[in-house]
Amino acid sequence: MSGLRWIAVATLFGVAAVAIGAARPDDGPGPIRTIEIDIRFSRFGPDAVRVPVGIPVRIILANGDPIDHEWIVADAAGHQRHRTGTEPSHGARPTERSIPAGTTVETVVTFAAPGTMAFICHLPGHEAYGMVGSIVVGDG
Repeated sequence: MSGLRWIAVATLFGVAAVAIGAARPDDGPGPIRTIEIDIRFSRFGPDAVRVPVGIPVRIILANGDPIDHEWIVADAAGHQRHRTGTEPSHGARPTERSIPAGTTVETVVTFAAPGTMAFICHLPGHEAYGMVGSIVVGDG
């Protein structure tokens, strides 16, 4: 094949590849990062995570304990409400999940503003035992 014809064929394949890539259906604004938080011996691991502002993050909560736990992300006032609250289970809000013994629960959270928030298990005695962690929301 002559050099000019080879360049034309290579260009055609290159344009086709770009067109095919551009024609892929948009998957939407799906999570760009997945964070797994394991629960063992009534402790979160890791107990500190960093997430980006304004971008969905998929959080997997894996409870390896033989007892139930919960994962509540809130500011100080929100945690105070949960310490004295009466909600038996959580799941309606992305930042509040109940995790039954031996199960894995997923949630997708988008944090709108930078800052640091705590995640705590508010089941009786769990916070006092040390079942707390922090989420730092910031750039990338």
